[in-house]
Amino acid sequence: MASTPSALARKLVVVTGKGGVGKTTIAAAIGLAGAERGLRTIVVELGDQRRLPMLFADATPHADERLSEDARVGAETALVENLWSITIDLDRALLEWLQALGGRVPGRVLAGSGTFQYFAAAAPGAKELVSMVKIWELTRGERWRKRAGRYDLVVLDAPATGHALGLLSSPRTFGAIARVGPIFGQAERVRELLEDSAQTCYLAVTQPTEMAVGETLDLQAGLRSQLGLQLEAAIVNATLPRRFDADQLARIARLDGSGAVKRSASLAAQTVHERARIQHNQIARLRRHGLTVHGVPFVFAPELDLDAIRRIGRRLAAWM
Repeated sequence: MASTPSALARKLVVVTGKGGVGKTTIAAAIGLAGAERGLRTIVVELGDQRRLPMLFADATPHADERLSEDARVGAETALVENLWSITIDLDRALLEWLQALGGRVPGRVLAGSGTFQYFAAAAPGAKELVSMVKIWELTRGERWRKRAGRYDLVVLDAPATGHALGLLSSPRTFGAIARVGPIFGQAERVRELLEDSAQTCYLAVTQPTEMAVGETLDLQAGLRSQLGLQLEAAIVNATLPRRFDADQLARIARLDGSGAVKRSASLAAQTVHERARIQHNQIARLRRHGLTVHGVPFVFAPELDLDAIRRIGRRLAAWM
């Protein structure tokens, strides 16, 4: 049996997880890791999110001026060498798809038809399918627009867990509704990409807390039961190291009676150790459910700059 390729050797890496756990940071770090390997990489954001262009604004001279022109919703924006980002514009993505389906028929004619207006506005999961079709198109060697760039790697900064499952299930939903015709055919092509482990990798970002780990396990179960997909790994963000062994902890505890300063230091050390112990118990919980776990250390800084994110990417690249 052929071995599964590494994450950076796929066409699509889907990054999801509970909101607020650092999902976008990890998606950016993976994008940087791909770019540093020489892969033409694009990180995809959904909705009105345009966080990546602003994150990279300080990386190149006159970036703010460029962003004002290039970082539009729907534009493929250059960030650093070999790395781009895009925020999917549903109207623009739908128009491109309609033009691809309609051949020489102008997209505005198709967009004005009652059938496609119903499809775009009323059919359940239509927005999700349009997004997934655009993501599929970004992975293709032949793009819909002749001058559009080609990418070796697409990193999807997917919505939080529940919405991500809806997004990923949209090709199946529409395949069941359409049954035949061009929409069915397109939905099938997207579904084939998502279900091919040689092309697509699923990663969960979490933090070592009971709630975040619980949501990761729900994601693992949902992917398996609803879509027949496997969660490849959990990336545990903001982990603390276990600094002390039992003997060291006993010696620290004896400092409690040795003056106020030493008591404060002892209490701080024991508190940090206990917090780390709880975190590692949650990491063990993930492993008990068969998940491969990769930790990202807690960064003691008010906010992450680009260099810190690049270091995270290099750490993750060691196993990708």
